[in-house]
Amino acid sequence: MARYTGPKSKIARRFQDPIFGADKSLDKRQYGPGQHGPNRRRGKKSEYAVQLGEKQKAKYTYGILERQFSNLFDKASRMKGITGENLLQLCEARLDNTVYRLGLAPTRSGARQLVSHKHITVDGQIVNIPSFSTKVGNVISVREKSKSMEVISDSLATPQIKSFDWLEWNPSQLEGKIVGVPTREMIPENIKEQLIVELYSK
Repeated sequence: MARYTGPKSKIARRFQDPIFGADKSLDKRQYGPGQHGPNRRRGKKSEYAVQLGEKQKAKYTYGILERQFSNLFDKASRMKGITGENLLQLCEARLDNTVYRLGLAPTRSGARQLVSHKHITVDGQIVNIPSFSTKVGNVISVREKSKSMEVISDSLATPQIKSFDWLEWNPSQLEGKIVGVPTREMIPENIKEQLIVELYSK
């Protein structure tokens, strides 16, 4: 299964944003990667470079490769409403992201692994495709045999877990229900989606 396996701290430093979660390296080095460190001359970026960077940032944030991301944009552009917001909603609707938002894993890559290893069910059926698109009304659960997993209990015990208005969580059953479509205000990611729309519109 294709996924990014390269150095994550370098990517986070490039965008100056902890897109993979808490990062000690980013905290220590508040500048981009490279052998010249903070003294490196960094010229003004072109409009295209800024737009491309924003697309790359969104791809790395959600763990999506180029072809998948391009297909999501095509789908978003055909939907009613604002294309950029539609794109983020489609990214949020991915099963691995939903599992992450429910707090079942501390990172999206961890959530992706839970899905791939068949620990997650959708409406009672095991789904092991991280890119599976969830819909309003779907019930996302931890498989019965997997409810005692330490990685899941540790993640749920983390105090930093945030609740989202478009998700309803049942702690006794270890399951969540999608009760709505997230608006842009409900998506905390620091992504300027309009720049991505402008890039694909060229």
